[in-house]
Amino acid sequence: MRNAFAREIEAIAEENNRVVLLSGDIGNRLFNPYKEKFPDRFYNCGVSEANMASMAAGMAMNGLHPITYTITPFNTSRCYEQIKIDICYHNLPVIVVGVGAGLSYAGLGATHHSFEDIAIMRVLPNMHIMCPADAVEVGLCLREAVRLGKPAYIRLGKKNEPVVHDTPPDLTLGEGVVLKQGDKVCILSCGNITPVALDAAAQLDKRGIDTEVVSMHTVKPLDDALLKERFRRFQLICTVEEHSLIGGFGAAVAEWMVDYSTRNPKLLRFGINDAFVHKSGTQENARQMTGLTAEHIACSIEKTYTQG
Repeated sequence: MRNAFAREIEAIAEENNRVVLLSGDIGNRLFNPYKEKFPDRFYNCGVSEANMASMAAGMAMNGLHPITYTITPFNTSRCYEQIKIDICYHNLPVIVVGVGAGLSYAGLGATHHSFEDIAIMRVLPNMHIMCPADAVEVGLCLREAVRLGKPAYIRLGKKNEPVVHDTPPDLTLGEGVVLKQGDKVCILSCGNITPVALDAAAQLDKRGIDTEVVSMHTVKPLDDALLKERFRRFQLICTVEEHSLIGGFGAAVAEWMVDYSTRNPKLLRFGINDAFVHKSGTQENARQMTGLTAEHIACSIEKTYTQG
């Protein structure tokens, strides 16, 4: 995902001379081609994320379109006040990009885990939140955020995530993308966990439970029309995210159901429980510890579906 971001921001900067990139101190070799082309439109802000957010706000107030980029917890919770007051309060065209979201940096421990970023960003007025499912959606989400011209948060994985799109979809902010058709269960998946959701759906299909999968790349605003149609059509709706169950994508869907749905099918949410992940290991190890595997998701859905 981060490689796709680097390629796309370089292409966007070619088209739009107001785009500037601000990065934390994370090596930045990824952006060497960008820096060679646009040396005066790249700023290494060091280990100073709060200042980076405020710098971006100041640039936006002067007609630029800044994009801040660093590891997710450092670009969200560490500089939350600056995002809230400097960026969102003034409704500025700043894009905050968090890389390595969820359990992507599982081996580096709690400092690098991000289970809370969607929750804290979702409550900010004027903020829009996008969580691309794969590298293809990364570039499309970035272009949508630039087009929007308002505060936006884009939540990325790390690298080498499976691609879920054979060809680029028609992606629009606030409109989900159907990845797989089905008529018995609907899985609404958010972000880089989506390949796991597709694997779970494939397992369910083999068990006779025809399962639809939708990439809900936009958490705020939610796709109201899609949710209304799915909540009318399906008896079981599932949400999948690599984020805390508190305040995240699944919570947003549950809130939507209470406020807007004319009928209430069973809602089954998969995410990270209210606990830190203390053991170190790979992202796959951490997903096993938190129940975010295709097998666990498929078995849980099958049990709930067969119980009616």
